[in-house]
Amino acid sequence: MRPESRKYLWDALQAGQRVARFVEGKNFEDYESDELLRSAVERQFEIVGEALSQLNKIDAGTAATIPEVGRIIAFRNILMHGYASVDDRLVWGVIERSLPALIAELQSLLKA
Repeated sequence: MRPESRKYLWDALQAGQRVARFVEGKNFEDYESDELLRSAVERQFEIVGEALSQLNKIDAGTAATIPEVGRIIAFRNILMHGYASVDDRLVWGVIERSLPALIAELQSLLKA
């Protein structure tokens, strides 16, 4: 793995872990009613998606080992370019259903 690849994996992992910390002990209603929390979570997901997008450009082989990397990058694009119509339920669903597995995968890649 290229040294630059590790940097992008590290950046994505750190941002994903921040999201997990930010929402710890929260439920969807907490998330939906907290403008600051929503903004912070969305920003960290943008970082995850951008880091993986850059990884894909320099090391497509490593990026391809991350399940649904294309969807993660597309999610970043929705957050960045569709900011006026972000669906809070969609974001919360990603937190609940996809974030733990992504964090585990990034940790595994960095240990390799």
